[in-house]
Amino acid sequence: MYVRLNIIVEGQTEETFVNQTLKPHLSRFSIGVSARVVTTRKERGTKYRGGLSTYLKAKRDITLWTKQDRNADVRFTTMFDLYGLPTDFPGYKSAAADADPYQRVLALEDAFRKDISDRRFIPYIQLHEFEALILSDPKQLDTQFENRADGIARLETMASRFPSLEHINDNVNTAPSKRIISEIPEYQGSKVSAGPIVAEKIGLSTLRSKCAHFAEWLEKLESLGAGA
Repeated sequence: MYVRLNIIVEGQTEETFVNQTLKPHLSRFSIGVSARVVTTRKERGTKYRGGLSTYLKAKRDITLWTKQDRNADVRFTTMFDLYGLPTDFPGYKSAAADADPYQRVLALEDAFRKDISDRRFIPYIQLHEFEALILSDPKQLDTQFENRADGIARLETMASRFPSLEHINDNVNTAPSKRIISEIPEYQGSKVSAGPIVAEKIGLSTLRSKCAHFAEWLEKLESLGAGA
């Protein structure tokens, strides 16, 4: 069966990653992918997309898309960061009390699924943000940032100290993106273009071997298609 998969993402970095890396991969499973950045506000007929300031804005966008496309051959999923997740997210308060990031994100996704209440919906929240994927092989950063060998080596050493890359925390100073920027300041202004390129260079095989929750999500998506 051919399946259409609509992915609502947090920002342009994730949108580019979906289009460059996930879309061609999932096409081999007879899955057609469409990505859309979440709408954050509308003003004088113009839609502004990117960022996740409140859950209600994301829910409105997701619900609208599910109502616009009620066909049986379509599924919906998300790619939102756990880092900076809005505090009005379903189950946020109870999940925040769990010290294990895996259990925390599973609880949030379960509450998210129940709140959207559409059997076609597969929630996904990235631990802790997109840049955890890049830290699965920091060496690939040198393809975009020359003369940063020392900083990249420090990122490799840092990443090796955690039980998994998805355990790298969500503190405002030590989240994955903040750690990369501390060693490669120019990443700050080029993450939308450079981040997805580096992730593509790393490859899905490495990404899923180093990031268990990401791997679980990808397996769910692959299982939707005829090539599964």
